[in-house]
Amino acid sequence: MTGRPPARRRPVRRPSRRRKQQQDAQLATAVAAAALVIGLVVVVVNWLLAHWWILLGALLIGALAAAGWWQQRTQRKEWERVQQRALRYAITQLDALTHQQFEFAVRDLMRRDGCSDALRVGGRGDLGADVKATDPHGRRWVVQCKHRREGNEGTAVGTPDLQVLNGTGRPVHKADVVVLATNGRITRPGRDFARQQRLHLVDRQVLAQWATGSRPLWELLPLIPPPRRSTALS
Repeated sequence: MTGRPPARRRPVRRPSRRRKQQQDAQLATAVAAAALVIGLVVVVVNWLLAHWWILLGALLIGALAAAGWWQQRTQRKEWERVQQRALRYAITQLDALTHQQFEFAVRDLMRRDGCSDALRVGGRGDLGADVKATDPHGRRWVVQCKHRREGNEGTAVGTPDLQVLNGTGRPVHKADVVVLATNGRITRPGRDFARQQRLHLVDRQVLAQWATGSRPLWELLPLIPPPRRSTALS
């Protein structure tokens, strides 16, 4: 038997002289850049120490600018709160809205009442929730909006709409207060179903009272759940 020839060792590649020169050049460039930055920092620090009053003036100007910005921001937010508290809708104004605009109007009324996190979430796949909000007492609200351009003359809201809301309001959206709001009519079977399932109805009459007044919705609806937390409004 003849043995196998010994395997040849692959020669170890050493970095070429050109590549080594490139690495040395990059290192030298990095060192020079770092030295330049450090030198500039030292020059700036020495200059500021020698002219400390300029630094103090710049800090003072910055503090005054920040205070002015904060004051303007506070005033703007206060003005927005005043506008929200003064928000009013006549029922005829609500009738003239589109369905989406009606949802935004309900959201704005909830914000006026102190629900700062009120959001319009209606749209495709909303699962019966058009507006979500948390009131100052910690209760979570889900509102389904049914707008009728003809008002009381439009199609009445019936049991099927309320069944959808009842199926998602608490199980899906975890609401404490489940509301259907409409500028139109609600059928008698729909009212009976809402009473049985502890759903709250904002019909045209309640909507007009809420939108044109200043009382929050939880003061206009009966049998609202108790607050989740104690507040100054409790």
